[in-house]
Amino acid sequence: MEWWQALLLGFIQGLTEFLPVSSSGHLMIAKEILGIDAEGFLDFTVLVHLGTVLSTLIVFWGAIMTLFKGLFKFRYNDETDYICKLIVSMIPVMIVGFFFKDAVEGLFGDSLIVVGVSLCVTALLLFFSDFASGPHGWVKENTHRGGISFLQAFIVGCGQALAVIPGLSRSGTTIATGLMTGVKRDEMARFSFLMVLVPIIGEQFLDIVGSLKDTGEFFSGAISPICLALGFLAAFASGLFACKVMIALVKKARLSWFAIYCAAVAVLIFIFGR
Repeated sequence: MEWWQALLLGFIQGLTEFLPVSSSGHLMIAKEILGIDAEGFLDFTVLVHLGTVLSTLIVFWGAIMTLFKGLFKFRYNDETDYICKLIVSMIPVMIVGFFFKDAVEGLFGDSLIVVGVSLCVTALLLFFSDFASGPHGWVKENTHRGGISFLQAFIVGCGQALAVIPGLSRSGTTIATGLMTGVKRDEMARFSFLMVLVPIIGEQFLDIVGSLKDTGEFFSGAISPICLALGFLAAFASGLFACKVMIALVKKARLSWFAIYCAAVAVLIFIFGR
């Protein structure tokens, strides 16, 4: 991997982690286009994902600190209620991650055609959520405590669990699922990004532990430290930008534009992919 490839891939990861277009799918597409060797690529993806986690922590630092302050008052308040709902939303993806991750990855593999099909599903979810939550849609926004109910949190969590499939956007699936169940747009943006922190950190931790078991090292050494550092910094910087932009877009803009983009990329994959 060249330094400029690492920089480009980190930038792509940071942008697409928060925009509803699938970061895993775009990394696979970019890897194929750039002709990057698969050796050491897992190390790189672990590090750039950690870069986007760090950007999320910074953007939501105030909200996270508020939740912890409320939690350590040791009574059931709004913050404790919200944390409990975040935990409920994590249950489905944790079940998939612990018991079915290898089966899912083995079933779908690294085929770009799978990415194309998943991007089509992402496009449909975004389109229908936009329509359903719009002025002419059938979904009415609710007024549950914290902006979301326990049932809605679990349903959104099921959407996140499905997003382990390459090309199915994690942010797009969770936001679309939430909007279609009646969660307000501004509340759904915050909940969607907060709910992924622990699963992403846990996933990267398990990948690092797996690498230690296999090789006895954190990273295989197949990719230079400079490339790893550049990828991390690019993912972090672009993630800061994309996270803030996505919050604003969910509140006001139509997600259908991202649906069109996902569908267009899927068509290109079907034409030129393999």
